[in-house]
Amino acid sequence: MELAQTEAGLLLLGLLFLFLGLGIWIGLALALVGLAGIVVLPMLIPAMPTFPAEKVMGTAIWQSLASWTLAALPLFIWMGEILFRTRLSEDMFRGLAPWVQRLPGRLMHVNVIGCGIFAAVSGSSAATAATIGKMSLPALKQRGYHQPMAIGSLAGAGTLGLLIPPSIVMIVYGVAAEVSIVRLFIAGVLPGIMLMVLFSGYIAVWSLMNPKLTPEADPPMPFMKKVRESGQLIPVVLLIAFVMGSIYLGWATATEAAVFGVIGALALSAWGGSLSWKSFTDSLMGAVRLSCMINLILAGAAFLTQAMAYSGIPAAMAAWVGAQGFSPYMIIACLTVIYLILGCFIDGISMIVLTVSVVLPIIQSTGFDLVWFGIFIVLVVEMAQITPPVGFNLFVLQGLTGKGIFEVTRCTLPFFVLLVVGVAIVTVFPAIVTWLPQTALAR
Repeated sequence: MELAQTEAGLLLLGLLFLFLGLGIWIGLALALVGLAGIVVLPMLIPAMPTFPAEKVMGTAIWQSLASWTLAALPLFIWMGEILFRTRLSEDMFRGLAPWVQRLPGRLMHVNVIGCGIFAAVSGSSAATAATIGKMSLPALKQRGYHQPMAIGSLAGAGTLGLLIPPSIVMIVYGVAAEVSIVRLFIAGVLPGIMLMVLFSGYIAVWSLMNPKLTPEADPPMPFMKKVRESGQLIPVVLLIAFVMGSIYLGWATATEAAVFGVIGALALSAWGGSLSWKSFTDSLMGAVRLSCMINLILAGAAFLTQAMAYSGIPAAMAAWVGAQGFSPYMIIACLTVIYLILGCFIDGISMIVLTVSVVLPIIQSTGFDLVWFGIFIVLVVEMAQITPPVGFNLFVLQGLTGKGIFEVTRCTLPFFVLLVVGVAIVTVFPAIVTWLPQTALAR
């Protein structure tokens, strides 16, 4: 039977790569592979059990999409779409610039802090890099800042859109792995701050080592003028604090907090004068398109997961890994390499839904916390965002700068290394991830 399961797993994997290579939508490709696992494999391998395909598909898709928790996904996406169409990026650069003038590296810290703030709005890595980059890259170039460092810091900090809550990828993982999204959101706070410190720390050290590549600081600005320059930014920060605070303090679920976020985003957009019927419909349709794409992937992945579960492939793989005597750290190292390879070819959401049914039994057998593993996956997906040839942040920066993809990749290499360091830190010190949700939800 184990041989049959191995053959089945290899056949399904080969079929999936064939479908993806043919350009079939990922959600449909996953569903077709699941259908092959239920219908075709028992014909080819007599030892495989048979199940009614229509009942398995209907049950799997309904269970994956009929979720109150999943309702937070389109709402958080809509919140980000609304604020994406405001003057947030311009206000952010003008509001943050006066406060970082005295730091080593000066205005390049705006990329890190600005991406950290917008990450808490959008939940998307590419949107974070694009929004902040539209304003910061021309401004930094005009002031004579070192372009490779400006591009690299934006690419690295843009990945914070996946980690700092509310995160679309966290919602997808939470639904797929049946893990509390509230716990995941809270768990992402400290690792997100840790990465911001690593990025800004590297910028500061690089600036001190290369003083000639950092322009002189602007003239000092009085404190009250700094506050006035940040005036348009403060309401957005307060909205983020309210949305996340309502989750952290237990006042609202993730879905209810998302509703507050949408209402607050609409109010801020109206107050800033950027809310029109066109911007409203554009933001709504943008959220609908992205949500439908993600839901199609989730539905296809749910059917494939059920098909693989019935075949016994995940359990067999977990048993095989356990029999090899691999240490937990060795398993994490292997998974990191596997996810990086997958990230060269498919997007982060597809990576998660594609692998979670196989990987979770292995993780549970080694005793890792599933919330911690969710943050680990997000960090590895962040690394995949800046690895060619399908690193979405690289495409965004290529479009913003007009430079070649491999030149942009070279600029981002130091920040890729910092992400590797971040993964190592949370692996060796898992309390960075688990302490805050345990403390916040213990009350």
